[in-house]
Amino acid sequence: MVRHEHGALRHAHGKRLKSLKTINYGIIGCGMMAQEHIRNIALLPAARVSVVFDPVADLSQAAARLAGAARVATSIDDLLLEENLDALVIASPNDCHMPQLRQIVATRPLPILCEKPLFTDVGDADAVQRLFADYVPPVWVAMEYRYMPPVAAFVAQAEAATGGIRMLTIREHRFPFLPKVGDWNRFNARTGGTLVEKCCHFFDLMRLILQSDPVRVMASAGQDVNHKAESYGGEAPDIWDNGYVIVDFASGARAMLELCMFAEGARYQEEISAIGPAGKIEAQVPGPGRFWPAVLGPAPVPLLTVSPRSPKGPYTVEIPVDPQLLAAGDHNGSTFYQHQRFAAVVRSGGQVEVTVADGAYAVAMGLAAQESARTGQAVRLT
Repeated sequence: MVRHEHGALRHAHGKRLKSLKTINYGIIGCGMMAQEHIRNIALLPAARVSVVFDPVADLSQAAARLAGAARVATSIDDLLLEENLDALVIASPNDCHMPQLRQIVATRPLPILCEKPLFTDVGDADAVQRLFADYVPPVWVAMEYRYMPPVAAFVAQAEAATGGIRMLTIREHRFPFLPKVGDWNRFNARTGGTLVEKCCHFFDLMRLILQSDPVRVMASAGQDVNHKAESYGGEAPDIWDNGYVIVDFASGARAMLELCMFAEGARYQEEISAIGPAGKIEAQVPGPGRFWPAVLGPAPVPLLTVSPRSPKGPYTVEIPVDPQLLAAGDHNGSTFYQHQRFAAVVRSGGQVEVTVADGAYAVAMGLAAQESARTGQAVRLT
């Protein structure tokens, strides 16, 4: 947990930390997720946010204050002129990512941590690979769900617990899309659709857990409850709020996603299970603690359950998350662990854990699911 690990790091390596060069971050997009990035960067040793930019001035000012008097840039070009700049975090609306990535590559190549989805238009699938084909600095796609402690424990133990995964199920029962500036998350045109915007995290997890690539996607989804009475500039939201997606993988394994965005009353927000010839493993992950009603007592603790087939004897362990990390964001501490790894790559080199190719695959699966649900036909991925 961060208070033990981070505190021990400071105690054991205090002198070395003082000599570390501070990583100066620039933040592009200053909404809710950007603020979570800023709070977690503040927990890292020798790291600070030096400059921020958002076209909405109030958001920029709020982010600058949160970061501790960071400079407010007037544009991305202005941000890229910042002398003290070692890495970038892109946390802007989905449809802004590709134009901003192109601008960075053309202007000042720097290490980049880009929020998902990497792109929203199927036409950008090849373009994003070409864009970074010869790019030297590290590019990390932000897939926070990989780094939630209960999910990380699940991933580490799944192969042994199952004897080789044949079936994988990811269920997310959660709250509706939150209000965003400009209401950009209410429309498929700006988000890529729910199965891209919300679910590329889970498609990334499927590939990570199964260590295989998808070959066929089938989906059924729609807008049945949320946002139906809303109107923005005379346009009704078209974002879906529930669906099922089945994915066949090259390994022969199959996976299913079940999404419901009008189920915020659930005790656990994510439930992941994997089954193989030796047994079953499950992870149960609560949603953001700030949404848990105080009248119900403490928020749930994440759980991991292993159920061997023989001899039978399921057992469950708690996977608690450090309270300091829970207070820093809505993703069960994963944003901190992700930044910890990204900072290590920026500082010392090494392999990016979530590559451009990983990010592109997750979007491709989401776009295929959108198409399948729209047409009623299975979509093959090549």
